[in-house]
Amino acid sequence: MKKRWLVFVVGLLISLFFLWLAFRGLELGQVWETLRGANYWWLVPAVAVYFLSVWFRAWRWGFLLRSSKAIPANRLFPVVVIGYMGNDILPFRLGEALRAYVLWRQEQINIGTSLTTAILERLFDGLTMVCFVLFGLLFIPLSDLLSQMVTVASAVFVGALIAFLFLAARPNLLQRLAQAFIDRLVPARFRPPLLKFAAGIVAGLTSLRSGRDVLVLFGVTVCIWLLETAKYWLVSFVFDLQLPYVGIMLMGGAVNLATAIPSLPGFIGTFDLMGIEVLKGIGVPADAAGSYILVLHAILLIPVTLLGLVFMAAGGIRWAEIGAAARMGEEAP
Repeated sequence: MKKRWLVFVVGLLISLFFLWLAFRGLELGQVWETLRGANYWWLVPAVAVYFLSVWFRAWRWGFLLRSSKAIPANRLFPVVVIGYMGNDILPFRLGEALRAYVLWRQEQINIGTSLTTAILERLFDGLTMVCFVLFGLLFIPLSDLLSQMVTVASAVFVGALIAFLFLAARPNLLQRLAQAFIDRLVPARFRPPLLKFAAGIVAGLTSLRSGRDVLVLFGVTVCIWLLETAKYWLVSFVFDLQLPYVGIMLMGGAVNLATAIPSLPGFIGTFDLMGIEVLKGIGVPADAAGSYILVLHAILLIPVTLLGLVFMAAGGIRWAEIGAAARMGEEAP
């Protein structure tokens, strides 16, 4: 409990610090005037494109899960939305544990499999964001800090991919290591569920055993993020910013890499600071950049959170179960 509160307080302090950095140089009166004069009709197609990208995320998750059970994207879509809602309102990205719990509740998929596939999704997302930033930097040079961040992120995601590919290619080795670890360190009464969890992890890595499947996953992930950056681009028309699409790709990649930094739920602060700084770096006036990021962040959080609450109510999921899912997410490692 103390560790959980410590992590939360650290995230709160980081978010407040990043928000202060993001807005300290802005004229808030001018930001308000920019918001008042915006054309918000562009948010309608922007939100529609965003939910289309979420549907493709549901398809990708089904692709990763298909060795355990074939589940259509239409059935996974509400579960993915509930998970996104969880990430927006729960600390420590516990939305991933929440959607794993909901999937187990509805489809009886092993929790270990669900969490492993969720990690693989984040891995492919991160690699794609690195590619977007590297592509953008070919046309729009930015600060050395961003270049250093991309270098570190590239090393982390590529290293993680190599590790997962190694484990996926040796499922028996992974199973034996898990068996030996659990037999030596875990009391006998707790071993069966942990062994089942380990078997789920092995099953979750199935898609990485095929080069074709890896290419499909990467290709679908690129399509997902092209759709998401199309949303960012459409939001720019709200303020008539006339941003080049490559600039939007650079900004989108940078802000999503920044969300790996611990913060409050919904990536408060980290998303905003990186977005404003990148936009200023490509020539957008500071007040317009601040207005744009405020609106973009709001429509990334509010629609999916509201729809997630609707799906949660329709599925009969109680708030007490969210607490159980949160505890499961903390105990799973």
